[in-house]
Amino acid sequence: MHMAATAVAVEETADTKNIDKAALFLAHAGDYEILTPEQEQRLKRKIDWIIIPMLFVTATLGAVDKVALSTAAIYGLQEDNGLHGQQYSWLGSILSLGALVGMFPSSYLVHKFPAAKYLCTCSVAWSVMALLMPACSNWGGLMALRFLMGAAEAIIVPGSSLIISGWYKKNEQPPRNAFVFAAMSSVVNGFLSWAVGHISDDSPLAKWQYLYLIVGSISMAWSIFALSFLPDTPMNAIFLTQQEKVFWVQRLEGNKTGIVNNVWKWEQVLEAVPDPKTWLIFFFNIAINIPNGSSLLAMPTGVISTLAALTFSYLAAKWNDRRCLVTMIACTLPIAGTAVLYAVSRTAVPAQLVGLYLCYTYFGSYVVGISLAQANTAGHTKKNVQFAIQYVGYAVGNLIGPQTFRANQAPAYTGGVVAMLACYCVCISLIAACRFFCVAMNRKFVPTVPAVELDGTVVENFNDLTDFNQEGFRYTT
Repeated sequence: MHMAATAVAVEETADTKNIDKAALFLAHAGDYEILTPEQEQRLKRKIDWIIIPMLFVTATLGAVDKVALSTAAIYGLQEDNGLHGQQYSWLGSILSLGALVGMFPSSYLVHKFPAAKYLCTCSVAWSVMALLMPACSNWGGLMALRFLMGAAEAIIVPGSSLIISGWYKKNEQPPRNAFVFAAMSSVVNGFLSWAVGHISDDSPLAKWQYLYLIVGSISMAWSIFALSFLPDTPMNAIFLTQQEKVFWVQRLEGNKTGIVNNVWKWEQVLEAVPDPKTWLIFFFNIAINIPNGSSLLAMPTGVISTLAALTFSYLAAKWNDRRCLVTMIACTLPIAGTAVLYAVSRTAVPAQLVGLYLCYTYFGSYVVGISLAQANTAGHTKKNVQFAIQYVGYAVGNLIGPQTFRANQAPAYTGGVVAMLACYCVCISLIAACRFFCVAMNRKFVPTVPAVELDGTVVENFNDLTDFNQEGFRYTT
């Protein structure tokens, strides 16, 4: 049994710039045998074992580069650079400010250039910043490098999300997100902190300088490797045969979200900005990350975060059209954790640890929230703009978080606890509103733009139209 790559062979015309590259690929790919279900599962495992680990390592090393600051402070960074007052705190905040500035240029560039190549180029850039950190001897130098590091790292979540959405079906995306964005940087940082601690005090450089040299060198080596081998799409994956490429691209047609189109379309930008989904997830990202950015939660509990992300992402993938509900349920656990932290005596260490661990389950709702944007946004430009705006929400939340816990409220931190509880309740409300909007759109959907045509033949599913303009587009709720 054969499968045809597309209904007709088409020649590339002036109109093809408006077509997703997947359609053009299928138009010239030819006919191949359809893979059996067993062969499909083997192919999926092969892709999983290559794409997901490569994205995971890239994202984790980017996070390690930025969280290494806390370990560097233990080993003399503040003293060697003459930091005083709030200067160390500003080194944390400037990273988010750099991300805010760098996000929108990166959103445009990751659209114009191959996504994986741009992501890995940025990885090279933040590795350079880490390698330059040991050369700093004052606050100004540290601030400049941390700002540039934040600007380069801004693309991690949007870029990885874009790549995942171009490789997997909608129901396959949540668990892959969970693996890629697994909060393991604190675990890696803890190991590096232990390793650097064994360096002799008589060494030529300070221990914090060795830390950044190690982190930067590992990150740079990996970035160069990933730049060479991480594919952007199934169409240019060197580890796939032509038959596997055709099969894998065709199985993604049902997403109706496309794979890649490098033509920047201002009409999609103008649609993305007023789209309610954009802002519901934007404010959700702010609210869910305010508690994350608080000083109370700055502890190495990456394993708990990762387990929560994997658990809730699995539920989101298996529980059909209940993704918003899973996100809301995930938000109730950190509410319980916050209540325990506030109500239980500080001397009740086991209970306090339970409360803290419950708080860190917030990461499950954040990761599932990312998958909502992936599944419910079509049009390559629109996806880039929405992912950028939503990541800005993440950065803003992390900027606000530290301001909610004031030293003069210790040890109860009543204001901070109230802020955390309010944020989680806001998250639940925003996701409920998102579900309501998507359900309403599924019930009454009227496309406003006709499908693009090639030589008189409608190119279905891979025509780079937005979700608002695709007949039959179904939103994941």
